Amino acid sequence: MNKKLIGYVALFVGIGLLPLLGAYPIFVMKVLCYALFACAFNLLVGFTGLLSFGHAAFLGTAGYVCGHALKVWGLPAPLGLVAGTGAAAVVGLLFGLLAIRRSGIYFSMITLALAQMLYFYFLQAPFTGGEDGLQSVPRGHFLGLDLEHDLVLFYVVLGIFIAAFWLIYRIVHSPFGQVLTSIRENEARATSLGYDTAHFKLLAFVLSAALAGLAGATKTLVLGFATLTDAIWTTSGLVILMTLVGGMGTLVGPMVGALVIIALENKIGDFGNLLADLTGIAWFNGLGESVSLVTGLIFIVCVLAFRRGLVGEAMALWEKWAAKRQAA
Repeated sequence: MNKKLIGYVALFVGIGLLPLLGAYPIFVMKVLCYALFACAFNLLVGFTGLLSFGHAAFLGTAGYVCGHALKVWGLPAPLGLVAGTGAAAVVGLLFGLLAIRRSGIYFSMITLALAQMLYFYFLQAPFTGGEDGLQSVPRGHFLGLDLEHDLVLFYVVLGIFIAAFWLIYRIVHSPFGQVLTSIRENEARATSLGYDTAHFKLLAFVLSAALAGLAGATKTLVLGFATLTDAIWTTSGLVILMTLVGGMGTLVGPMVGALVIIALENKIGDFGNLLADLTGIAWFNGLGESVSLVTGLIFIVCVLAFRRGLVGEAMALWEKWAAKRQAA
């Protein structure tokens, strides 16, 4: 087992111990869902070079389908997750067939337009609950395990995340993944070598959509509801921010980015109150209402000072240090 795999195992063991160390399971599960969403998006943009502005469509589609399957159809949790993931894959295939014919900003804008069309459908569709959302989704059971217990659900969600992460790892390190990387670096050269780049890009798009759908379905299972927030364009922007902050083109980077952004959204108010108590400046008490301002500032800092993202810069520094040590 190489050092990277040992590091991944240690990381997941550490995550598994968090609830036992006092972390709130629901918060950790929410971070894991968005981390999977960011990892799925990173598979497309970081390893294939396709920037989608409409990935929230897959998160929202899977969330609604999974919630409807569990609440209305009465399906067990595993089938609900499969239904949500499958629906996101189908939507990804349809989007991909239309968008993959273009590249660059044209590809991005087509994905955004298609996602907004789907958003307005969800706004008016009766099964989504409209602006009220799909509420009171039951957790049910997963292979005999009662998911109403937060700790049981946490380890099920962690297992789902590990399985999805392993799949992404295998994709990236497979011959298929190497072709995707070559398309990102030089698509014309990949075409000259005889690869059908449109076919590879479409497959990568569908895989990314399906994994994003798995994140959305799992999120609905965890929180018990699905809303329009999951499908709106700002959520697509949020996953781009997570990926850039953590480190695009790295496997762990999107996880770190998701943790930073979700922690800010949930804990910035407490941090502002602490700053207000320490400094006596009352303005900090309203920091919780300025999450967009804070995340925007973080994005600017990362773009200016951490061009590779937090994990990318850390890896670059480690490689420099290792090279100096070897030279000495």
